[in-house]
Amino acid sequence: MNYIVCEEPGTFLLKEQDIPKPKAGESLLRIRKIGICGTDIHAFGGTQPYFNYPRVLGHEIAAEYVEGSAVGFNTGDAVSFIPYFSCGSCVACRNGLTNCCTSIKVFGVHIDGGMAEYVVVPDGYLLHGEGLDFDELALVEPLAIAAHGVRRAGVREGETVLVMGAGPIGIGLIKFAQQAGAQVIALDVNEHRLDFCKDELGVWQTLNPMNADVMERLAEITNGDMPTVIIDATGNRNVMNSAFQYLAHGGRYVLVGLQKGELSFSHPEFHKRESTLMSSRNATREDFQYVIESIKSGTINPKKYITHRIAFKDLPSGFEDLLAPENNVIKALVEIND
Repeated sequence: MNYIVCEEPGTFLLKEQDIPKPKAGESLLRIRKIGICGTDIHAFGGTQPYFNYPRVLGHEIAAEYVEGSAVGFNTGDAVSFIPYFSCGSCVACRNGLTNCCTSIKVFGVHIDGGMAEYVVVPDGYLLHGEGLDFDELALVEPLAIAAHGVRRAGVREGETVLVMGAGPIGIGLIKFAQQAGAQVIALDVNEHRLDFCKDELGVWQTLNPMNADVMERLAEITNGDMPTVIIDATGNRNVMNSAFQYLAHGGRYVLVGLQKGELSFSHPEFHKRESTLMSSRNATREDFQYVIESIKSGTINPKKYITHRIAFKDLPSGFEDLLAPENNVIKALVEIND
């Protein structure tokens, strides 16, 4: 079979190896679609934490079940899986927080991932397709990340939520915050993405820090209250640090985006607000199921977010084109075995 490996930052290579064989408790999957996400982009650029090279990327997966020991799964079934493999015994796992297991192995980050024609995964992480097609299944994982972030934030009806970063994760955050009844402000430097948020998601307000004073505009939009919830999906340290001053008194700030450096903020400003700061990592089975049900019910349509497609064999030479701002990529899918 063919697979693609990120040998070092900036370098993808197409290689060949034997199709893996599943052991007891494992299943063989034939990959059909692979979503390109921020984790893959940061890994390609050399800025991804928890990472080493060489590595096969890819954890947003839609696949066909081939063979294995999973009960209730049959050859040809459309499937996805939860790509966070946990130990099951650490303090986080014992408390049901398998998404932040102390020795977690994220598919495509800590271990080789899904940019391959076939992969083997543990049976316990498989997800039935439940009637979703391969495009929809490939977007379940990033939407689960977003659903988890909104759940962490405890978004309530009538709240004002500032989502920073209008990429695929940010778009999911916006959608699920709206489903929770919030008024959402989208912040990004990319006008095309902000237009998408207005036209396709119906966001309440948009903000571009390149042509507006964010503090002034937020105060104006919220009548001086400022957002009660801020969720970062940029992973940009400067953006993340600046947002502490945007938060309402009594507000919550949730970091979904990830960066390598340190956060820095004024303790008196943070303290006087009685602010809550939290991170949101990965997602749980509950979040995955919520996303699948939301797609099935039509409350979210992930196909709207897919703007670009690329053939598997073209990815090594074409990946950088997907990163170019002028190409207006929102969500790109790698197509394989079609």
